[in-house]
Amino acid sequence: MLLHCNVSYYTSTFSFISSSLRRQDNANDSQDTVIRRRHNARSISLYIRHNRDLKLNKNPNESQETFVPPPPRRDLDGENRSKLLELSLVTRRTPQFPGSIYAQSASDADIASSLPSLRNFLGSDGDDDGESEREMIVKALEIRRKVTKEIIKESLVRKGRFGITYATNVTDRLGDFVDHVMIQAAALKRLPEFSESRFNLRARTVIEDSNFVPLVRWLKHHELSYNRIAKIICMSKGNLDSIRIMIEWLKSIHVKGEFIAVAFLRSGDNILQRNREELNEIVEYLESNGVRRDWMGYVVGRCPELLSFSMEEVKSRVDFFLKMGMNQNDFGTMVYDYPKIIGFFSFQVMEKKINYLKEFGLSTEEVGRLLAYKPHLMGCSIEERWKPLVKYFYYLGIPKEGMKRILVVKPILYCIDLEKTIAPKVRFLQEMGIPNEAIGNMLVKFPSLLTNSLYKKIRPVVIFLLTRAGVTQKDIGKVIAMDPALLGCSIGTKLEPNMRYYISLGIRFYQLGEMIADFPMLLRYNVDNLRPKYRYLRRTMIRPLQDLIEFPRFFSYSLERRIIPRHTIMVENRVNFKLRYMLACTDEEFERRVRDKVERRERFEAGLDSEDSQPSDENISDQEIAFSDEAEEEEDLTE
Repeated sequence: MLLHCNVSYYTSTFSFISSSLRRQDNANDSQDTVIRRRHNARSISLYIRHNRDLKLNKNPNESQETFVPPPPRRDLDGENRSKLLELSLVTRRTPQFPGSIYAQSASDADIASSLPSLRNFLGSDGDDDGESEREMIVKALEIRRKVTKEIIKESLVRKGRFGITYATNVTDRLGDFVDHVMIQAAALKRLPEFSESRFNLRARTVIEDSNFVPLVRWLKHHELSYNRIAKIICMSKGNLDSIRIMIEWLKSIHVKGEFIAVAFLRSGDNILQRNREELNEIVEYLESNGVRRDWMGYVVGRCPELLSFSMEEVKSRVDFFLKMGMNQNDFGTMVYDYPKIIGFFSFQVMEKKINYLKEFGLSTEEVGRLLAYKPHLMGCSIEERWKPLVKYFYYLGIPKEGMKRILVVKPILYCIDLEKTIAPKVRFLQEMGIPNEAIGNMLVKFPSLLTNSLYKKIRPVVIFLLTRAGVTQKDIGKVIAMDPALLGCSIGTKLEPNMRYYISLGIRFYQLGEMIADFPMLLRYNVDNLRPKYRYLRRTMIRPLQDLIEFPRFFSYSLERRIIPRHTIMVENRVNFKLRYMLACTDEEFERRVRDKVERRERFEAGLDSEDSQPSDENISDQEIAFSDEAEEEEDLTE
């Protein structure tokens, strides 16, 4: 039943529309008007209403053949004008719905009839209308620029086979090159073969003739990012061939990878306009002053400002350092270690830093040697780096001579950060109980302490001394203050093997800690050099282990130059001393002690002195010598 009602309804509706259409056709036939297209009910009603309004407004006394002037120009607001202008300049046809009023592409056949002329909307009188015309022209240029970007992007995607995202990223950064393409495409309009062509065709022709797409592919192959590629292309100002020529020249001097782009972007805008002969002359001059040919790519890649200098300026910069006493080898290695020193800083800045270094008491030649050894000093700021560090050293009690020694021995300390690198290590030493004066002496004695890592080197060594080497908490500050070089030793290759060797000799754990507290350098000697000395002490000198525990500095003396000669003198004169009196003195002092000891013995043998008057710690008798011989034999048997 419902289906029957619906069919009846649609049938009656269709009959009504058909009858109305027939009546309308009869009325229009009388006026020689034929409707060739059938619309739906809504569109036909609008059409009928529109015709009725025209009839009512039409003058009945005027004949049909009378000329009817065109309707006056309708004033559109700025938004409608922009939309209309954008519709006239789009590159491709946009989707349209049935019954659209205007054609939205210049390629349509009925463009003249469907799209009104822009002159009807731009041509007007008055200052306000003139400003609107200028605004419309600016908007037209912006739209044309968007069209050009789309053409460039389309070329990258279709011919270069780049991804849409990559092509978009490159195109969005090609502002100057887009304007260049627009200008060149507009200039092609004057040529006869392009007089009737559209802008899109002319823009594509400009892009193809400039080899833009192959150049982008080539630059990407050389590991350049799209941001740098866009900057380099904009630098060329349309002469893309100069980019390829310059890259080939940079590769000829061994500039590689991403430093090719760095050389372009940091050498100035005139790099593409420089003569190749001038650039070759600069390279040859640097090569003649110690910069090797295979270093040139590294130097130019990290200091491309050299390519923007004239030959006179390059010579003046080289002479600036050669006058400080450097030879060509020192100059070449200095430039290789820190290429910025030759072209990044101005003469005023370099002279100011050199004068500040001279305030430490260095001569011009010493400053030259210092810069040849550590040219990174030239890159440090006086106000931000050097002056705060000098004040901090004064706070630790380091005099001017000490600062000079730190600067000469470890100049890198004047380049590192004070708050992040130096101050935490000093605070760690202060927490160990070391006073500031002792810390200052440590830094002067061993400046490399401040370059060691706090958590990877200094703290592990301190923990090793406390837990494995027997050093007490009371003596740890004393040990570090006496020998700060311990904090730079490797635990696995130096400290651990030495500690095991001393334990293997029969030295107790607590005794080893006392020995280290007395002589911290004990852990820094090579075990291979310790064995012969210990063997000579026990087998030849027939000394007990306790003598070594009481005087661990025994290992610091040379076996061939001091221990053996003095022991030989003692045996020949039949005298004996403790290791401390035997070794810890000069040769003159040792000879005087031997003479005094011989005279005492002779006086004792002559009965002039009693036995009690002889010092017990330096006494030696025939029984002891015999005992020493027997002990040596027993030692050999034991071995």
